[in-house]
Amino acid sequence: MCAACCEARQERLAYFIEHGEPIHFVIPAFPAKSPNLTKVIGALPDLGEHMALALLQSICDYTGYFYPPGARITICSDGHVFGDVVGVSDNTVSAYRASLTNMIRMSNWRSLEMFGLDDAFGGTDYPKLRQTLEYGYTTPLEELKESVRTDRNSQSLFNGIHRFMFEDALARNKGETSKTKLRKESKEAAYQTIRRSNAWSRVVAENFPRAMRLSIHPQPLHSEKFGLRLMRTQDNWLTPWHGVVLDDGDRLSLVKRWEAEDLKASVVLRNGRPSHFVAPHLTITS
Repeated sequence: MCAACCEARQERLAYFIEHGEPIHFVIPAFPAKSPNLTKVIGALPDLGEHMALALLQSICDYTGYFYPPGARITICSDGHVFGDVVGVSDNTVSAYRASLTNMIRMSNWRSLEMFGLDDAFGGTDYPKLRQTLEYGYTTPLEELKESVRTDRNSQSLFNGIHRFMFEDALARNKGETSKTKLRKESKEAAYQTIRRSNAWSRVVAENFPRAMRLSIHPQPLHSEKFGLRLMRTQDNWLTPWHGVVLDDGDRLSLVKRWEAEDLKASVVLRNGRPSHFVAPHLTITS
């Protein structure tokens, strides 16, 4: 890591060390499964989320080898923040988060905790909570659009989100809407998703002002955020909630569901629910 990268994080890190406290990280992530069933295996967490959470816990454990107080990570789940924009209901988001919380509890991952829109503002009237977020923390849409036009990093983020939005819109389309219109609509949805996400980042910073920031997206050099790839994948933008785990006999990696099915991979069930895919040459034993 270069000197400039160290300087961007040194002040926050020093606080925890000086006070002998666990290093606190926050990561806005784990919103809900994509509604696009050509990408995912279902609406609830599966092996992908389990492996990603295990990675986060391992980061905390590894830190403890070198710094005895260790580390802790707050997962700032953003599903209720923009679920209405991406076509995921609040009930589906809540079920996803409840399953994640149970996964953390059952695996005894004591360094991980969840934080959501209801924790930030109180209550479970999610449309009202989103209004609070919109009125108090969002910036004008034109400001975001100008940033996308002029800033390379903002443009890269927008392009990645827009690609996912367009893919999901195509999957839901019943042939009633042209690709041109879908692309335009998904573009506006991408702007709204980023706008809400930026607002959520402000809420997270307000609630955890000293925490160090992790991100699921690639980060530019010298950023205050640590860009983190949760799983092995050939696509740096792919996450467990946009893909499935494929066991090819050599390794576990993250792919889109249609890619696993093109390989004639089979679904593995765990506790009666779809967990992941295995390549056809592997033998599954119970």
